[in-house]
Amino acid sequence: MKTINSRIFVLLLFILFNSCGDSLWYTEDDGNALPPGFEYHLNEPEFLAAQSTTDPRQAFSKIVKVGEMYFLSGQIGKDPTTNQLVPGGIEAETRQAIENIKTVLAEYGVLIDNVVKVTVILDDIEDFAAFNSIFMEYFPQKPARTTFAAESLAKGAKIEIEVIAVQKPIIRD
Repeated sequence: MKTINSRIFVLLLFILFNSCGDSLWYTEDDGNALPPGFEYHLNEPEFLAAQSTTDPRQAFSKIVKVGEMYFLSGQIGKDPTTNQLVPGGIEAETRQAIENIKTVLAEYGVLIDNVVKVTVILDDIEDFAAFNSIFMEYFPQKPARTTFAAESLAKGAKIEIEVIAVQKPIIRD
């Protein structure tokens, strides 16, 4: 009986939240006032090209902006000048992947300090400690993170890192 009741409860919550639609959020024309100093912006995705690393043959955007959030595609430890993986193993590839992330973020005025979520894919989970020591140098703010291992990353890379960053909101007086 408890299983049926909990399923009904979850279903009712689902219906409730879906029926509310946008009324749970501030909008410019629904009569809800925005907090003082904030502006309303539509959150339509902008599919952006990172100038420093754009390859027209790629079937994805390097960065997508939604509101004040920036979603970066995974970066590997590839030197942008040679288009080859940097030599030196997991440490060098980790450092280069993060430098690539910093470069893409900087093109849109976003600092690495604004990264709030990181997903890390390792080719070999045994590389975790080496990767993690370098990661902590770049991310002392400790963003939320998921790390896992997968077999065969693109171009034979040892690591791929993707991030979500948020631009700090502009508060007007």
